[in-house]
Amino acid sequence: MDLDLGGKRAVITGGSRGIGFAIADALAAEGVQIAVLARDADRLAAAAGQLRARGGRVLALPADTTDDKAVRASITQVAEEFGGVDILVNNAATPAGAAAPRDLADIVDDDILAAFDTKVLGYLRTARAAAPYMTAQGWGRIINISGLAARSVGPVSGSIRNVAITALTKTLADELGPHGVNVTVVHPGWTVTERTGEQIAAYASARGVSEGTAQVMLSKGISIGRPVTAAELAHVVVFLASPRSVAINGDTIAAGGGARGSIHY
Repeated sequence: MDLDLGGKRAVITGGSRGIGFAIADALAAEGVQIAVLARDADRLAAAAGQLRARGGRVLALPADTTDDKAVRASITQVAEEFGGVDILVNNAATPAGAAAPRDLADIVDDDILAAFDTKVLGYLRTARAAAPYMTAQGWGRIINISGLAARSVGPVSGSIRNVAITALTKTLADELGPHGVNVTVVHPGWTVTERTGEQIAAYASARGVSEGTAQVMLSKGISIGRPVTAAELAHVVVFLASPRSVAINGDTIAAGGGARGSIHY
């Protein structure tokens, strides 16, 4: 299937590594012009170099999505250099981690606020800056990368912020949909990236088991029997970023290989 993405212009936040980089790479392979935003300038430059090997245009923009002025300046630069913005993939967030949930008395306000500022408000800031370019041209796609923590008990900052992203997505979809802009949310589960080793170690440590046992425990909860890779997740996002996904708006796509035993409808 031709996804009709050639020449489109995409912004990917948190795109210097992991899921964000895999999405940027998959979009670049479809002929999309790529702007990657991330905080670490060195890692960002390295990622941009890899993406340029695809042969397309790539912008590397060091920016922190907790800074609204930096977000607006970055989106403006993309629009000026690419001639507009068609696709926004929101992925910049601090991982919630594999620690067990804290007791109510031990929950720290600042931890929750920081998580919301980066992910929920960060996604809102980028959408607010990019949406006018999309509505003006009558077409656009915003894909918010959230997480299956929205559907399970865990660290408060992980579950509540992902539920908030889902609510934000639906709100934006209803407002922007009539203007040709579809907004969706993707829930990854345990996804294989360069950080997988340390994630397994953290999960094992939090539960007092070996890393081998932790890996088995994590895989048992997945219907396909293994974690999805970042590249496999990126294929889902690429479809949602395309004109072919017009029938999906405001909805949540779970992309974690299936949650064993759960029914969501």
